[in-house]
Amino acid sequence: MSQTTFSIRMDSDLKKDFDKLCEEFGMSMTTAINVFARAVVREKRIPFEVSSASAPAYAADRRAIYNANPVASHMSAVMRQLSAEAQRAGASDMTLEEINAEIDAARSGQ
Repeated sequence: MSQTTFSIRMDSDLKKDFDKLCEEFGMSMTTAINVFARAVVREKRIPFEVSSASAPAYAADRRAIYNANPVASHMSAVMRQLSAEAQRAGASDMTLEEINAEIDAARSGQ
């Protein structure tokens, strides 16, 4: 697969924050942007909601609807519980590479 280079303009503080967060994820900014591009192409949409400044009210309405749904509410509670368990186990700050290594080890029976 041939590769190409493109450049973008970005606020320098945003770039610094983005780079730091990508490092925490265990990936480069290039990898993160490629992940984003692949998701856009695969899903044929922006893989997150883009909204206006009035979004907080809309988001609150959506949360209320989501919380009223018993299945969605249960899923949310389970995710909060799993997050708390990961925090207690010291696994909440694992890098992507560490997570994938554990998955690979579990699949190979190590």
